[in-house]
Amino acid sequence: MANPANLKPPFTPEEARENGKKGAIASAKARRAKKDLREAMIALLEGKGKDGRTGAENLAASLFEKALSGDVRACAEIRDTIYGKPVSTIEMTGKDGTPLQPPAITVEFIKDAD
Repeated sequence: MANPANLKPPFTPEEARENGKKGAIASAKARRAKKDLREAMIALLEGKGKDGRTGAENLAASLFEKALSGDVRACAEIRDTIYGKPVSTIEMTGKDGTPLQPPAITVEFIKDAD
C-alpha cells in the first residue's frame, strides 16, 4: 500500500492549467527540433558529394558493400527496402481447413454425503 506521507495533493485547476501549458510549449519545441533534423537529413541525402553522387546513392552503396561482406542486418535492410518486410502468418484452422474447436470440458458437481 502507498505511504500517505509520500502522496502529492491533487493539482488545483490553476496548477493543472499551468502544467498543461508547460507541456504544450515543450511539445512544440520538440516538434520543431524533429522537423529541423528531418530537413537536414533530407538535404544531406539529396545533396551531391565530391564524387558527384547524392547522399542517398552513397548510403545505398555503403549498405550494399556491408551486405556483400556478410552483414546479415544489411542484407535484411536491403530486402525490406526493396520487397517490404516479410509477413508472418499463423494458421488458425484445423488440419482439414475447418475452424478450430476448443476441447470440451465436462464439470460434475458432487453433493456431500452429510
